[in-house]
This record gives sequence, C-alpha cells and structure tokens, in this order.
Amino acid sequence: MDAHIAFPLLVALIGVALLFDFLNGLHDAANSIATIVSTRVLKPQFAVAWAAFFNFIAFLFFGLHVAETVGKGIVEANVIDAQVIFGALMGAISWNVITWVLGIPSSSSHALIGGLLGAGTAKAGLSAVVWSGVFKTSAAIVMSPAIGLFLALMLVLLISWLFVRFTPQRADQWFRKLQLVSASLYSLGHGGNDAQKTMGIIAVLLYSQGILQGGFHVPLWVVLSCQAAMALGTMMGGWKIVHTMGSKITRLTPAQGFCAETGGAITLFLATHLGVPVSTTHTITGAIVGVGASRRLSAVRWNVASNIIVAWVVTLPAAAAIGAGFYALAGLF
Repeated sequence: MDAHIAFPLLVALIGVALLFDFLNGLHDAANSIATIVSTRVLKPQFAVAWAAFFNFIAFLFFGLHVAETVGKGIVEANVIDAQVIFGALMGAISWNVITWVLGIPSSSSHALIGGLLGAGTAKAGLSAVVWSGVFKTSAAIVMSPAIGLFLALMLVLLISWLFVRFTPQRADQWFRKLQLVSASLYSLGHGGNDAQKTMGIIAVLLYSQGILQGGFHVPLWVVLSCQAAMALGTMMGGWKIVHTMGSKITRLTPAQGFCAETGGAITLFLATHLGVPVSTTHTITGAIVGVGASRRLSAVRWNVASNIIVAWVVTLPAAAAIGAGFYALAGLF
C-alpha cells in the first residue's frame, strides 16, 4: 500500500474501522447490560435497546480526549499510514472474534491498541512508539478494575448503612428503579470511552492522507458514524459474554447491580475526562468482583475471574502479533 491511497480503498478502510466499532459494541454489550439482565430488572431485548441509546448519545457529554490519545498518543502520527491502520484493525478484529466465540470478556480497547502497536512497530520499529501514551494505557489495565472494585465495594458499604432499616423486599423495589439510572450511566461511559478509540483511528487515517484541514481533529461525521456503529453492535448483543459477566463471576441482587454499574460508570467518566483509553470490560469485571467480595470472598468464583485476567494479559501481545502479521500481508499487495 502506498502512503496515499485511492479513494475506494480509503472508504474500504473506514468501513473496516466501523466494522471493528460494531464488533466492539457487540462484544462489549454484556458490559453494559449483564448486571441489569442478571438481576431481571429488564429483559435482554429491552436492556440492549436501553444500552444502545445511551451508547449513541455519549458524544454529547464528553470531549474527544480519548480519540486524540489513540490517534496520536500510542504510535507517532507521522508513522501511521493505510497499511498500519489495516494491520491494527485486522489484529483487533481477529482477537475480538476469537474471544467472542470462546465467550471470554477480553478488552476490545486493548486489542485495538495492541494491533496498532504491532503494525506500527512492524513498519518503523520501537522508535515509532509513544511510550508515555502506552504507559498510561498499560497502567489503566491495572488501575481501572482496581478503581471499579474499590468504588463498588465502598458503595455496597454505604448503601448497606443507608438502607439498614429497609426490608429486603422494599430495598429491592428501590434498586430495581435505581438500576435503570446506573445502567444508563454505565452505557454512557462505555459509549464515551470506547467509540472514541475508533474515532481516533479514522481521524489519524484521514490525517495521514492529507484530508484533514487544520491539523489533527475528529470531524463530526466520524463522531456520529462511530457512535452509531457501536450502538448498532450493542443492539445485536453478546449473549455468551452476558452469561459470564452476569452470573458466572458472582450472583447479583438489584442493589449489588446498582453498586457495580455506578462504580464502573464513575471510573469510565474519570478515564474519559483524562483521555485514558481504558477497558470497559476490565472496569465492570472489577466492580462485579468488588460487589461479590463485599459479601464474602467465597461469593466470587475466582477461577472464572482468573481466566478473565489471563485473557487480559494475553490480549495486547496477541493482537500486536496478529496486527504485525496483517501489516506484512498488506505489504504484498
């Protein structure tokens, strides 16, 4: 592939980026709806529509700091061309499909960053890497689930104190309503952080082709198309992963679901504000583990949680290797 590519090929690459965004929504639908489905507050088909709506409108509430980090804060923008973008997207999509088929809630975000690192270093070596952005993202792999866990645990303790005089039935009635709010906040955070990663990829592709006027920025049509692709993916759902997130890690009551979603949402809002591309999967898993551990440590199925953690660790290098392979493959054409 040349530095500047034909218009039909550019459109095709943007289509592949939007396909990744769609698969991201499909893969991560469970993160937004697992707790609200497992507590039977909403039926699955209503829950995905609820989540998709808040996924779509997220751009109204957040700046585009995450898109800028992905676009120029992982690999040097002047290194990125169509071939690198192709390798990055194919690395991320391939890993997403593998983990989706296996029902493993891995990170679409880190798959994309891994793919970008793999393709970028395949082209220009380690000098292409923006280490500050990579370290920030790598730290978030550990910090986002830890913060989600801590916040969810604190919320459980606070709510237990506030509702100590309520009967379990009355508390459930309250939290079945409040879960609609917490689920919408979490979906808002998911749409705000995750859709921006694809926006950054498309924007840096346009920048590499000399199409963006006035320096690196994200055009409105890119914002809207990425939010729509993610919302559509969420509408399609990801039922195998819903089962893992909603019941295999720990059983949830409506109050616990509220705490998990709210703890996760606060974490995502903070990360998006700071421009850190975190994993929504890591965040909600940490929050669910925190809620389960608040009852007793044995309430968490640690073997399931440990399998998920292994998938997290493997995601970056696996997607990077696949991304480098697709970069090399694209060079043959």
